Amino acid sequence: MRIGCTLTGGWKLTAAHPRFESAVNKVLRLILHAQSKAEMALCYRVLRLKFPIQQFPNYAWYQNKRTYSEKVTSKPKPVSSVETTDHLIYTHEHNALRESLRKIIDKEINPFIDKWEEAELFPAHRIFKILGSSGFLGVNKPTEYGGLGLDFSYNVAVAEELGNIRCGGIPMAIGVQSDMATPALARYGSAELKKEFLQPTIAGDKVVCLGVSEVGAGSDVASIKTKAVRKGDDYIINGGKMWITNGTQADWMCLLANTSDGPPHRNKSLICLPMNLPGIHVTRKISKIGMKSSDTAEIFFDDVRVPCKNLIGEEGMGFTYQMLQFQEERLWGVANILTPMQTVIQETIEYTRHRKIFNQPILHNQTVHFRLAELETEVELLRSLLYRSTAMYVNGTDVTKLASMAKLKAGRLARELSDSCLQFWGGMGFTSDVFVSRFYRDSRLMSIGAGADEVMLSIICKYMETLPGKK
Repeated sequence: MRIGCTLTGGWKLTAAHPRFESAVNKVLRLILHAQSKAEMALCYRVLRLKFPIQQFPNYAWYQNKRTYSEKVTSKPKPVSSVETTDHLIYTHEHNALRESLRKIIDKEINPFIDKWEEAELFPAHRIFKILGSSGFLGVNKPTEYGGLGLDFSYNVAVAEELGNIRCGGIPMAIGVQSDMATPALARYGSAELKKEFLQPTIAGDKVVCLGVSEVGAGSDVASIKTKAVRKGDDYIINGGKMWITNGTQADWMCLLANTSDGPPHRNKSLICLPMNLPGIHVTRKISKIGMKSSDTAEIFFDDVRVPCKNLIGEEGMGFTYQMLQFQEERLWGVANILTPMQTVIQETIEYTRHRKIFNQPILHNQTVHFRLAELETEVELLRSLLYRSTAMYVNGTDVTKLASMAKLKAGRLARELSDSCLQFWGGMGFTSDVFVSRFYRDSRLMSIGAGADEVMLSIICKYMETLPGKK
């Protein structure tokens, strides 16, 4: 494959292997819209990862010599808020990815947030297609299925940037699509399954949901009751799932079900389940106190027949696969909530600086600016834990303990921070007109979803060897 540029800024692509064209075209779209050397560097890195560097004899575009167009402005571009040269895990390439994503957020998502929150639904297929076309739904997924092939630290960077969306529901829905329902499929699924389910999910052509929680089994995953009984070349599925994000719009589900009567940690399997099969009933869209724009469903299965070839990996390994998916989900959730916490602090500072009470700005009260200083400190401590955990995870270290600590701290800090800051907004904080009140509602889920605080504490105690044994 060779990629070259014309004098007018167009790109010429000759593909020796047509299956690479989709992934490369995503990178080319980033290149054509790149507005900084950092964004160019990211494009170069992705292309270098996908194809041998010998196939790119002239890559002067990466060297900041933007000679491919005579119309390129020579005026300096403003530095992005995420631009930095001194970071624990992020490079210019991470920041370039964030800059590109921020443009999509500002143009395609944030202007419509209030409308989608009121409707309690956002157009998942349209938004996911926009994100998928730019590569944001498969950042660390295999290149042969349309992913960018980068490491998990780039997922964390994307999750942080998605925190600039002015609600919690849409980032959560995106996270399910990119980092919660697909890691096991990408790692353990057959080539046939990846082509049928992973590739269109990365492209944004299909919406996925994760079917784990049930009415009687939320954080206690081992207690799920849904069964998939093998009959010939098919599984017959009966049961139900509860609190399923993207459930009313999903094209397929990554389903966790009992496939045998063995021990609860070794009798479960993950199955790719198309949502248009007979016997699948989306019974209702659940009304929630927060995450309004994200649809959440209750789903029942009545003798649903799915081919056994839709099994992800080995039968009986589903619980283990799901626990591995949880680690990425928890780190992703921590990264995603850091940005809105920082936003709430900054907007509270601005409001209390201008809002006066008893002839002085609210911010001038020591209890206010001291409290904000405490909260800022806690946010930065959480950020450091996240970056440490991410670096270790990328290097192949088991970070179950640290991820559980980070998730626990993020949920508790979000509640503490949103409550303290909302108080400083007074009556305005009790309205739906300000971001702090939306964050107050949305962030409450952090201590419940993907394992409640109490489950995180149990995991931490297990690693500390202080958890009492079962009698």
